[in-house]
Amino acid sequence: MRIVFVRHGEPDYANDCLTELGRRQAAAAADRLAGEGIGEIYASPCGRASETASYTAARLGLPVTTLDFMREITWGGEGVPCDGHPWTLGDMLLAEGFDFQGGDWRAHPYFAGNAATAHCGNVAARFDAFLRKQGYRHEGLRFCCEGGTDKTIALFSHGGSGACVLAHLLNLPFPYVASVLPYDFTSIIILNFPVREGAYVFPRVELFNDCAHIHRGPGRPVLQRESE
Repeated sequence: MRIVFVRHGEPDYANDCLTELGRRQAAAAADRLAGEGIGEIYASPCGRASETASYTAARLGLPVTTLDFMREITWGGEGVPCDGHPWTLGDMLLAEGFDFQGGDWRAHPYFAGNAATAHCGNVAARFDAFLRKQGYRHEGLRFCCEGGTDKTIALFSHGGSGACVLAHLLNLPFPYVASVLPYDFTSIIILNFPVREGAYVFPRVELFNDCAHIHRGPGRPVLQRESE
């Protein structure tokens, strides 16, 4: 099974929709995705993500199924610096030499009281339930294939909720992923889950931050961590 993660196009955050550039990006992404063999489309309920998905849905003649738990996460908390912004705090942890391998980022003062931590846990748990319906049971660090198929699905979401899922599936700390694995508007990320029924399998990164469909130059999209 292949999961194609697509971040929304350039947004008008105030109105939760796409800008004119964002619409052009979404249309370009739809053309790019037309050859991926996508059979199912899912999207966050937020306007900027669902609007981005609508271009690919129209291109492929497919419906869009809303995944409420993939809406963008929020952050912040009493005493948490930088308004709790996960991307900035991830950079700060790296600069301070935080031991991501041995330490628990959730217990660090930057994240212990940060709303982003609870949201990240909820997204991870809900995505595991979604994967179970696709035939993959998340068990510790492994995934048991319980009847998975070779279908390709597309999921349109956000920099934050998408980073939560990627961190969870790839067993990486969320603030580390947010900091060192940023991705552009309408970037395409593909994870591949092998189909071996009854066996333990592991997701493989087939593609990351593919933005070849977006023309570089004036007005180019910026990375998630730079856009906040």
